[in-house]
Amino acid sequence: MPQLLVRNIEPAVVRKLRRQATAEGVSMEEAHRRVLRKALLGETDSARDFLAYLRKIPGGDGAEFSRASDRPRDHSF
Repeated sequence: MPQLLVRNIEPAVVRKLRRQATAEGVSMEEAHRRVLRKALLGETDSARDFLAYLRKIPGGDGAEFSRASDRPRDHSF
């Protein structure tokens, strides 16, 4: 896979990228890849977008769901 080395980046840009990486729980390198993908290809992190969508559902934060009592079932193969 090709590599890209970027030099002479302003400290403010590095700080912002570091904060973004921390907020997303990824490395700065991954945050940088995401920024480039979004800027150049228009791609977004669909898993993150889906989680953001789920979090917007009323009562979805910490909601409890009942579980079926007949699980797990015995299987014979």
